[in-house]
Amino acid sequence: MTTLVNLGALDAAPIIHDPFDHLMTSEAISAEDSARIIADYPEVPTAGNYRPEEVTYGPTFGDLMTELRSQELADRMGAKFGVRLDATTQTITIRDRSELSDGDIHLDHWTKVVTALLYFNPEWQHEGGRLRLLRSKDDIEDYATEVLPTCGTLVAFKRCGRSFHGHRRHVGTRRMVQISWNRSGVVAKFAQTASRLSTRTMKRLLRIFAKR
Repeated sequence: MTTLVNLGALDAAPIIHDPFDHLMTSEAISAEDSARIIADYPEVPTAGNYRPEEVTYGPTFGDLMTELRSQELADRMGAKFGVRLDATTQTITIRDRSELSDGDIHLDHWTKVVTALLYFNPEWQHEGGRLRLLRSKDDIEDYATEVLPTCGTLVAFKRCGRSFHGHRRHVGTRRMVQISWNRSGVVAKFAQTASRLSTRTMKRLLRIFAKR
C-alpha cells in the first residue's frame, strides 16, 4: 500500500486527449511529504538522468522509490491508459537540474509504453523548464498543456507517434523523477541501452565543448 503517492488523485485525474493521451495532477504528493522527500533528495553529481542505484539518498526518498516500483501503481497507471503494464519493465531516473542542452522537442524512445514525471521544486517562477505537450513537432510554442514543475505535480502520458514534448531552456535546479514502463524482450532491452549510452555520450561532449 502506498503512503506517499496519492493514488486517489491519480484515479481522479481525467485523461486528456489533446494533443495526445495524458493526465496531470498537482496533488500526487502532499506538501508535507514533498518537504520530507526534498530533505532526503539524492546528491546528483551533474545535470542528467541518474538511476537510483547511482546516487545516495535519505530514507523518505527511498520509501518513494519503493512505492514507485509497486505493482499497485503500475496497475492504476495502466488502467488509466487502457494498457497492461504487468509485462513491462520499469525504469526510474532522477534529475536535480537542467542545462542548455535539455528541453529539445522529442518523442520518447519507441520502447516506452507509458511515461510519468514527478516534480519536486517548491516554487517555479521561471519561464523555462515548464514541460509542454506539443501539437507540433517543430514549434515549442504550439502546445496544448504546460506543466508547472512544482512539488507534488505528476504528468503521465502514453507514448505514441505524436507524443512530442519539450520545454524552453532553463539552466539551474529542476528536480524531477521519471518513471517509465517499457516494452520487454531482448531487442527492446538492447535498444534502450544503446539509446541511453548515446544520449549520455552526447551530453558529456556538449558539456566539454561548452567549457572551452
